[in-house]
Amino acid sequence: MHIEPYLFFNGRCDEAIEFYRSALGAEVLMLMRFKDSPEPPPPGAAGADNGDKVMHASFRIGQTTLMVSDGQCDGTVGASEFRGFSLSIAADDAEDAQRLFAALAEGGQVQMPLGPTFFSPQFGMVVDRFGVGWMVIVAPPA
Repeated sequence: MHIEPYLFFNGRCDEAIEFYRSALGAEVLMLMRFKDSPEPPPPGAAGADNGDKVMHASFRIGQTTLMVSDGQCDGTVGASEFRGFSLSIAADDAEDAQRLFAALAEGGQVQMPLGPTFFSPQFGMVVDRFGVGWMVIVAPPA
């Protein structure tokens, strides 16, 4: 079994994809816009009037694939929309952790500054500009 996160950005998906490309080196695997759907949306369906918005996309960060969409495109995405979870990203070393943390924090909000803990040489928590929570961690030496 394999679980992949699916995030809805309510009209800001293109912006989010570009941010994760720049900040984390995300590689887009596929992207389909509402206007490219092989079937017309049913009348009144979410996204039906948003042809250029992202119906479905997936991208890879390291070895992890995330799926994303503009969803209903109502523009309400924010910290209040993503609750009860964080994405954890393992950095190669302290320098990599600092780079990742700074990139994710740009336009976001630091929840716990990056620093040493009893379980990691570097760990921190940040909510990015889209309201997605991230935990940046360096694995402790074996």
